[in-house]
Amino acid sequence: MKYTQLGRTGLKVSRLVLGTMNFGPQTDEPTSHSIMDAALDAGLNFFDTANVYGWGENKGRTEEIIGTWFAQGGGRREKTVLATKVYGSMSAQDDPWPNHDRLSALNIRRAVDASLKRLQTDHIDVYQFHHVDRRTPFEEIWQAIDVLVRQGKILYAGSSNFPGYKIAQANETAARLGRLGLVSEQCLYNLAERRAEMEVIPAAQEYGLGVIPWSPLHGGLLGGVIRKEAEGGRRASGRSADALANSSVRAQVQAYEDLLDKHGLEPGETALAWLLTRPGVTGPIVGPRTAEQLAGALRALELELGEEVLTALDEVFPGPGPSPEAFAW
Repeated sequence: MKYTQLGRTGLKVSRLVLGTMNFGPQTDEPTSHSIMDAALDAGLNFFDTANVYGWGENKGRTEEIIGTWFAQGGGRREKTVLATKVYGSMSAQDDPWPNHDRLSALNIRRAVDASLKRLQTDHIDVYQFHHVDRRTPFEEIWQAIDVLVRQGKILYAGSSNFPGYKIAQANETAARLGRLGLVSEQCLYNLAERRAEMEVIPAAQEYGLGVIPWSPLHGGLLGGVIRKEAEGGRRASGRSADALANSSVRAQVQAYEDLLDKHGLEPGETALAWLLTRPGVTGPIVGPRTAEQLAGALRALELELGEEVLTALDEVFPGPGPSPEAFAW
């Protein structure tokens, strides 16, 4: 396993991040535990979750599955850098209640205690804001985070789905208050979706945040979806099916798969390996439903993409270029 620092911190994390969103909704508890054991055995030490994972009436279920895994002992918690998120409503769907969502000091305090209970641990290593809260000032958010740090309930704060200007606003406010500020940003970033290169990633680099891309295969679009269809395998669904309905996108994905066939490369592994070459990227989040999918993701760490392949990938999926040149003269 390869490790790197999380942004400007002294925290060492693996270059792949284990995403747990499937644990509960698609992967049962015993299989989820087996995947986490396999990840830790491979040296993958950075696990990501969120309080709302489990979804619907089962919100919190994913954190509970991680908690029962930690409870087995064997150094599981001690070896894991644990990240979870706060923002979404944790109220029952048929009984929504004020102050059970967003980033008010009240909800942050309530949410972190509930996550700690489900996770069966006494602290969260990276506590992430799952979305921008336009109603709550960063002064209030940092006051709440400062209390949690002093109580030992969290160590670092991160963001997810923040635009570049909010990363700047959050960390300028933190600096003014004498606090560490955000240390990481989780954003949608992959070969097919490169808009983060315009503002989000430059802002993260400027302020010393580690970048943690989510959906590195763009909902399966970059995982060899056309080849799988042709071979009678699993058909595209969700975001990838919607994208393939567009003829120009389908042609682009076909060109991607043809390129990789020419070089004897696997699509999913290549998409992950490409992200590992990108400036500012700490490591992409992989969300395996099975141990076999985890093994495939781990192979991306050993894959070295040559300049010819990288150049060709840029031709198939061109990035927007730096800002402001991307949208100005």
